[in-house]
Order: sequence, then structure tokens, then C-alpha cells
Amino acid sequence: MIWNKEYECLPRKKLEELQLERLKKIVNWVFERIPFYRSLYEKEGINPNKISSLSDLKHLPFTEKDDLRKAFPFGMFAVPLSEVVRVHASSGTTGQQTVVGYTRNDIETWSEVMARTMASCGTTSEDIVHNAYGYGLFTGGLGVHYGAEKIGATVIPMSGGNTKRQVLVMRDFGSTVLTCTPSYALYMSEVAEEMGIDFKALKLKSGAFGAEPWSESMRVEIEKKLNLEPFDIYGLSEIIGPGVSAECEAHEGLHLYEDHFLPEIIDPETLEPLPPGEKGELVITTLTKEATPVIRYRTRDITSLNYEPCSCGRTLVRMERVTGRTDDMLIIRGVNVFPSQVEQILMEIEGTEPHYQIVVDRKDSLDVMEVWVEVSDKIFSDEIKKLEVIEKRIKEEIQSQLGISVEVKLVEPKTIERSMGKAKRVIDKRKI
Repeated sequence: MIWNKEYECLPRKKLEELQLERLKKIVNWVFERIPFYRSLYEKEGINPNKISSLSDLKHLPFTEKDDLRKAFPFGMFAVPLSEVVRVHASSGTTGQQTVVGYTRNDIETWSEVMARTMASCGTTSEDIVHNAYGYGLFTGGLGVHYGAEKIGATVIPMSGGNTKRQVLVMRDFGSTVLTCTPSYALYMSEVAEEMGIDFKALKLKSGAFGAEPWSESMRVEIEKKLNLEPFDIYGLSEIIGPGVSAECEAHEGLHLYEDHFLPEIIDPETLEPLPPGEKGELVITTLTKEATPVIRYRTRDITSLNYEPCSCGRTLVRMERVTGRTDDMLIIRGVNVFPSQVEQILMEIEGTEPHYQIVVDRKDSLDVMEVWVEVSDKIFSDEIKKLEVIEKRIKEEIQSQLGISVEVKLVEPKTIERSMGKAKRVIDKRKI
């Protein structure tokens, strides 16, 4: 379902005219109201009034996550706190928290793009949305909540945790749409099985899964175990939260809401813009955000952009599923490795479960990588020879596809710690 045909199906020429109009306005907005941007642009000799085309965007400096951290808590706000009706923040687990604010208009924009997202995932006013994204300072829970409510759906604000209760509520309340991280969805299926509850007996028809990279193979696993149609959704708190882009029923990329977010793909090494179709780092400029707008924000997410028309009728650009991040990319003996690449390999090997962990260490000045993989009960309790065959195959596939030798440790089911939110896929013990 298309929520807002006027903007989601806007002809490319009209869309670019709207983007340019909004780009000129937002660049002036940050220059006048945020000391960081005023200082940066004056230093670079940039006159915001000189922007005359979308191609001028490449002349503006990037905004980094560290810039937001240094401005903690409210240094990147473009409006006084009296105009801010909501504040969200990152967890701060990898450094100082980043804080974002929302005016009333920002909340309305967020609700709008999340309504588009939920509609794209098949949600209507007739649905019951089981929202297991975390509420609080994390943007996931409230973002989904407002978008689903805007559509007119019934929202169950579960948040994360207490998984047995989650399963019972989905069964008893007749939930039709599930929203959470993909790894938590799979964990739910495990818990339901332990409880003797079959997902096929539930009324779930679709799921909006995001907040962490996940592979096509994991999609197949979720579809099989939860008996629903999985949709990939994308967002980040520095831009607005969830609601930056989402898959449609064609499942051929995520439509990015370009009337609010102007995307680029850059080479993460040279920082030069890349042409459509080439894979690189996604950079986003917010075009309508009032409280905490960002210009050319480096998301660190690796993807590509496809401007070809989509069979669903939307004219918005489609971004490829995120395969990883430039800052969670592992470099093992000179080879770039993303956890999602390892996941893709594991999910295609029969007998393994969709739960794994990558342990990286340094021994005798050399990087070593070990992959812990859960196998099914039947396989683990079977003869040693079968385990050895699976272990050998995993090693060979990783060597063949990624060009790196690894150690593999097969572990029994439920050995790897489960997460109610983003799964912790990598343990890096190196002192880098």
C-alpha cells in the first residue's frame, strides 16, 4: 500500500526541484542557527546563498558522529529548548551519547515517514501492530508507534524483553504485524517453540525488521519460522530514527524518502561521490528537520542507490540492503570482512542455527578469527563425524568466498547469548 502517493510517486524532475528548494532553506537554517555549521562554513569560505543546484551539495563539508558527540548535549540544536517537544539519544556504548531533538513539526514529519514505512510493509488501519522495539531514549519504539497510529492501526506498545509474555500477547491479542530487530524475531520463534506455541497458529502476516544488518538468508529463516512476510526497514537517530527507507512488496531495495532526506553514496576512502549503482558509504542530508538538522551526515552504512522505476509505482530511489558499516568492518590480515557476509554463508549450510558470534584476537602478532556457530539439537547429539563435516564446510566456504582462513567452533543450541535488541555479533579482543 502507498501511504502518500503525491510524494512517493512524484516525477523525478518535480522531486529534484523540491529537494533543491528545501536544500537551500536548510543550509541557510543551519548557518544562521548552529554555531558548529556557521564556524565550519566560514572557515571553508562557503556562502549558503550560493547554492544553485543539487550538484553543489558535494562542495559542503561532511558532518561526522564525533561532531554530534562534541556538541553534547544540545550544541547541535537549531531551536531553543522551549521549541523542542522530544529528546532522544544514543546508548553511548561506543562513546559520548549523541542527542537529537524534535519540534512539533519534526514529530509530524517522523509520523509521516513512519506511516509510509508501515504502509509499505503492508500495514492498514485494520491491523494490530505488536511493537517490540525498545521505548525510551532509543528511537525505534516511539517511531514505529507514531507511524502505526497515524495509519489508524491498533498498537500494542510491548517494547523489548519478557519474551514469553510477548509470544502470549501476540497469540491472545491476535497481532497481525510484528516490529522488532530481526535477531529478536528469531529468538521469539525459539521461545515460542519451547512454549509449545506454533507461529503458524498466530495471525501474523508481516513484520518490519531493522536496527541491525541482516542477510537475505535470515529473511528466509524468519519467513519460515514465524510464518510471515518480512520487510527490511532502515533509519538512524541522527537523521530522524526509523523511517528513512523501507522495502515495498517487490522486495527489490528500500525506498528512501527523498523529499525529506537527500542521499549520496561516497567512496569511504577518497570521500568522493560515486555514481548510481556503485556500492559505498551512505551520506544523508536532512531537508526538513528543524531541531537537529544535519548536512552530509556520514552514516557509515554500506549500500548503493538504484534510481530505476520500481514495479510498485513509487518513484523514490531504492537503496540496497545495508551489508555492514565502515566502522564495524573487520580487517583480518588485510581482508575486509563484514559480519553479514559470514552470516550469509552460515545460513546456507544445513544443520546450523541462525545464531553465531565472531571472536577476533591477535596471537603472535597475527590476527585470528574464530566463528562460533550453533547447530541443531539433532546434529549436536549426532556422531562426531557429522560435526566435523559441517565444521570443514564452514571453513571452506568462508575461505572460498571471503578469502580468509578461520577457526570454527560448533556449539550446542542456546549457547550464544540472546539479545532483546541488536545482536552482538562480534567480540574483538585485539588491542588496536
